[in-house]
Amino acid sequence: MQRGVPGKVEGDEQRGSSKIPLPSTSQSPLPVFIFPPSLEFYADDQASHKQVLTLYNPFPCVLRYKVLSTAPLHYTVVDTEGLVKPNSCIDIVVRHRDVRVRHYGTTDKFRVEVWEEGGHKGPAAGKKEITATLHPTKPENRERGSPEPLQWHPPSHMFSVRHGFPRPLSPGLFTLYVLMGMTSLVVLMLPLHGDPRTLLHEHLHVSVIQKLVAAYVLGLLTMVFLQG
Repeated sequence: MQRGVPGKVEGDEQRGSSKIPLPSTSQSPLPVFIFPPSLEFYADDQASHKQVLTLYNPFPCVLRYKVLSTAPLHYTVVDTEGLVKPNSCIDIVVRHRDVRVRHYGTTDKFRVEVWEEGGHKGPAAGKKEITATLHPTKPENRERGSPEPLQWHPPSHMFSVRHGFPRPLSPGLFTLYVLMGMTSLVVLMLPLHGDPRTLLHEHLHVSVIQKLVAAYVLGLLTMVFLQG
């Protein structure tokens, strides 16, 4: 599927006869930008039987591409040939059609070859190989016994709730919070730097960052008093 400016696409599916070798390759003078670099299929995961390769064209010219495979009988490739417009990309859909046990652990290869559209016909200007492997089962997202991700917890003195019971603030801490709140309010009421509509001296002007910090502190103090 073409993304960006739509381009001409030739071919719908690739279905071959048997496992065949890819032609020999040499150093590609034209880089091929395709993602992902490998395809992982899982027999017990139906959703993984369909994968997408995205081919990018960051160049100012139209590129023609072609997709080859070492095992065309195992896969259905939609849009095996076509065009990619400049500064655009296309999606190439790959479906695994043979997930039998005897193919578990088998690694096949795809090759994407590209040429500059309108140029002389000959060897591909760029080529890149992508491996495709069939696995019997999909690995667990999280292994058993793995530690839980670390979570940030605020310092206990910032909040007055612990173990579900309110904890009264000490007089000294209460006074400190009140002073911090009043200071934050004053900072929020001061004019910004460069404001010509105020009569206050420029030394009493504050920056946007200072006001943001004051608003943040005032919000924390509000939470403290609400939970106190």
